Amino acid sequence: MADVLNRAGGMGEVAEVAGPYEIAPFGNELVALGRENPDIVGLSADMSKYSDIVPFMKEFPERYFNAGVAEQNAVMMAAGLAKVGKIAFCATYAAFLSRRALDFIAIACAHSKANVKIVAGSPGLVNPYGATHQSLEDLVVMRSVPDLTVIDPCDAVELRHVVRAAAATPGTFYIRNLRGKVPVVFDEQDFTFEIGKARLLRDGTDVAVLSTGFMTERALKAADAARAADVSAAVLHIPTIKPLDEAAVLDVAARVGRVIVIENGLRSGGLGSAVTELVHDTGLDTPITRIGLHDRFHPCAAQWYNEREFGLDQDAITGAVITGVWSGR
Repeated sequence: MADVLNRAGGMGEVAEVAGPYEIAPFGNELVALGRENPDIVGLSADMSKYSDIVPFMKEFPERYFNAGVAEQNAVMMAAGLAKVGKIAFCATYAAFLSRRALDFIAIACAHSKANVKIVAGSPGLVNPYGATHQSLEDLVVMRSVPDLTVIDPCDAVELRHVVRAAAATPGTFYIRNLRGKVPVVFDEQDFTFEIGKARLLRDGTDVAVLSTGFMTERALKAADAARAADVSAAVLHIPTIKPLDEAAVLDVAARVGRVIVIENGLRSGGLGSAVTELVHDTGLDTPITRIGLHDRFHPCAAQWYNEREFGLDQDAITGAVITGVWSGR
């Protein structure tokens, strides 16, 4: 069992990553920001190691605050620090933030327009410890909070840019954190990130794959496989779930025969629902397939196992892009 959990990034280990990667991009970028700006502070709820904020804690121990196993306290402390002019990055598990601390995020932070950046680790189906630790609904919940910017980065490069953009932008952010060994998908030399903007990574005419978070890497691989099968697939990466880049979504949806939306979370209420609502309300009749998780609790298991069982692995996504049929359950 220990080996299975280690492969999934549990028990204090990091998941195996093929190809180039960075270690703890969130924590290291926060250190760089901290050196530039003395108003940057970091907080956690007894999860410093598992949220990759340790580099900041070691560099700036006087600017790091551990609230203990009390996520509500951590968020309220962040809101209080923001009130006195600090830029507060509060990092712990997404499941605990989106459930236990939701009211504090909504009222103390978003409602007050507090300069708090919620950094949510192990979002979606990446945690091996089952329903208590898997935050399948975090995008659904956070998308419903007014005055909250919600971002799901694709890789280490984008995560670093997101952290820097959030620090420079007043207001409350919910950022899905990629921790441990984080893949590098984008080329730093020609990469740009803008809050609220999607990026067309591939153009195509048959199908448009709209993806967020690390699912974008799988969307790109699926598009490459589709090309070999004479299917022209566009890939629109949507890092900012809220505010949604409506113009980019509608532009690509109007030019293709069908749309597939892929996300690491519940298929109802998140990005897939946002895209479906927008396309429907605009009057387009482009068919949409939403790839995500169904309304159920998922078992304790390695990430690769759960993804294979529930249709989020590369084979299931590639099959849906090529044939239009998704095998998720």
